[in-house]
Amino acid sequence: MRKLVYTGFMSLDGVVDSPGGGPGEEHRSGGWVFKDLEFVEAWSLKGEELADTTALMFGRRSYEAFASVWPGSQDHADYRDLPKYVVSSTLSEDALADGWGPTTVLRSTGDVAALKEGEGGAVFIHGSAELARRLSDAGLIDQYNLLMFPVLLGAGKSLFGRADRDKQMLALRESETYSNGIVKLVYDVRR
Repeated sequence: MRKLVYTGFMSLDGVVDSPGGGPGEEHRSGGWVFKDLEFVEAWSLKGEELADTTALMFGRRSYEAFASVWPGSQDHADYRDLPKYVVSSTLSEDALADGWGPTTVLRSTGDVAALKEGEGGAVFIHGSAELARRLSDAGLIDQYNLLMFPVLLGAGKSLFGRADRDKQMLALRESETYSNGIVKLVYDVRR
């Protein structure tokens, strides 16, 4: 069985919207991850994750945003040839980016569940807040790797839905606090 990991940047009030401020990121505070904070070793989480990443997963909008930047980015060169999965009921196969590794379109949450049942290593979800909420509500996410930033954004896309659902317990696997106030939180979902 494959593990599904959500990795992302989050404000203290739970907003994951537009952290990088790139194309398609329309939040009024877009780019909040890179503004107003001194660079510290917190970014090492991304390098640590790469060792465990066997594939990437995106929702359609995040895929389209990242596919326009990541294939040619030296900062993301290690992701270039990894298999990618895009969860979308509307994305056509001919809209997939060339030269960015093998990409498969999954049409439903059921397709994601079937992928998890197969062989292979961890699949990491980048961006894709709406997809992450759907997969979390369906009980499909196994781990959360979060960098929590000391900022309150007030509004924007949240990682977690507000639907009335049963309590879900998480187990803290790892945490670290950095000098600029960022907190690394790695949680396993208890089943």
